[in-house]
Amino acid sequence: MAKGKKTGGRSSGTPNKATQDIRKLAQDYGDEAINTLREIMNDKAQPAAARVAASEKLLDRGYGKAIQSLKVGGELGIKGIKRVIVDPANRNAKGIRPTS
Repeated sequence: MAKGKKTGGRSSGTPNKATQDIRKLAQDYGDEAINTLREIMNDKAQPAAARVAASEKLLDRGYGKAIQSLKVGGELGIKGIKRVIVDPANRNAKGIRPTS
């Protein structure tokens, strides 16, 4: 690498050859895997947990994963943010002063 800059090889985000090969092999079994999930989901002899898991996997692949929300109530109790500079060579040093 020349001065921290990428000078050759794949472009950022391009999968390597091994990743492409594995992905292709997995995709070859896509129809079979979907059919297996469908069979598990519809098989009343399967445990409920297995049927639900198969259903969720099929829905996730067909419609995307459901958005998960987080409800936060009340105050978070944050009164301020303090930035502190620490000397990496001496992290346990006393007298470290916060910046303004």
